[in-house]
Amino acid sequence: MSVPAIDIQNLTKRFDDTTAVENLSLTVEQGETYGFLGPNGAGKSTTISMLFDYLRPTEGAIRLFGDDPQTDGVAVRERMGHLPDPYSLYDDITAREHLEFVIDTKRADDEPAELLERVALSDAIDKKAGEFSQGMQQRLALAMALVDAPDLLVLDEPFSGLDPHGVRTVRNIVEAERERGAAVFFSSHVLGQVELVCDTIGILHKGSLITEGTLQDLRDGIDADEDDSIEEIFVEYTDDSVRAVKEEVVQ
Repeated sequence: MSVPAIDIQNLTKRFDDTTAVENLSLTVEQGETYGFLGPNGAGKSTTISMLFDYLRPTEGAIRLFGDDPQTDGVAVRERMGHLPDPYSLYDDITAREHLEFVIDTKRADDEPAELLERVALSDAIDKKAGEFSQGMQQRLALAMALVDAPDLLVLDEPFSGLDPHGVRTVRNIVEAERERGAAVFFSSHVLGQVELVCDTIGILHKGSLITEGTLQDLRDGIDADEDDSIEEIFVEYTDDSVRAVKEEVVQ
């Protein structure tokens, strides 16, 4: 059996008296698409920062393909692609130049034109990023994350700022990367897209993983109706007032 792409065990991150992530454990297998959901401030971005060793855990362990990002950071990051939120582009250089920089950094042999074709930006290859719309910038940043066919693609709010055509483009890329065998780990507030592409969904609330599984597993966990949307299910799990009422009923 292959080693998991992501293996997080008992992960905790504290900032002084604030606990951003508490006792988080989850596993993402190679070839799996995992939707990492939660309200603003739930700890999603903090968790992603620890995957890349931008932040160090207070307690617990992370293994990426069996390696520790704290001690094997270079080797680990060579196998990863990252679309951060927010991302950074240079207004005065072109889409081609952005990709050439990443290709050189990763010592890869990708063709910028092919990457831009995947994100529907072929016609803008020699256009400066400062002239791009928000959605075009988002897709350029995604193309940068795709350099060197990463084994693990980490996407933080990949649908942000996209029109319906852009959303479909990103969704198709996620599905293609999964078919290629890559693991895809992403957070998003566009819950309808999560429902369409994810094998597994985990919901983080106040730093803790409160549920995890397929969409049907999440429905079963709250006795939701089959026609309840993922938005309705998400609110059931994360709205403290709704949860309190349910707990009183159970008691």
